[in-house]
Amino acid sequence: MKLLSLSKDLKEKKLKDYIVKNKESFYKIAYSYVKNEYDALDIVHDAICKALSKIDTLKDTDNIKPWFYKILINTTTDYIRKNKKYIVVSDDVLEDSKIDYDKYSDIDLLRAVDSLDEIYKTVIILRYFEDMKIEDIAKTLDQNISTIKTRIYKALSKLKIKIDIKREDG
Repeated sequence: MKLLSLSKDLKEKKLKDYIVKNKESFYKIAYSYVKNEYDALDIVHDAICKALSKIDTLKDTDNIKPWFYKILINTTTDYIRKNKKYIVVSDDVLEDSKIDYDKYSDIDLLRAVDSLDEIYKTVIILRYFEDMKIEDIAKTLDQNISTIKTRIYKALSKLKIKIDIKREDG
């Protein structure tokens, strides 16, 4: 019994350390979906609470990244489903934002990623913005590796088309 609680305490400590080190990445992912600072903060807070309450389901602390990202993405998806009341904000408002970490250097790329279907958007964000390995993405999304590779390939194809169209228009 004492060994089990020690294990739980160790998991909690590793989780807390991981959260502190990566909180901005979590915020960026949530923000990329909801485009609202306060909603993104709520999502991250909820995901952290869920992770702490489900710490017993973490079997190996080496898998903390895919385990937490799965919770974060599911929390984000649930939040979006429950709150389908988003207002489209003009680009001027977004560009006037004073928060540096809400801005990305390539706005066309972000718009293109944002316009993807959720299954493609998620794999692109995890792979290229969060630098996750394909195996970790597969664990996070409960999919097999070949499915993830196919989704990444399709998403990149769609992004190339959208960005090429933008260049032709611009």
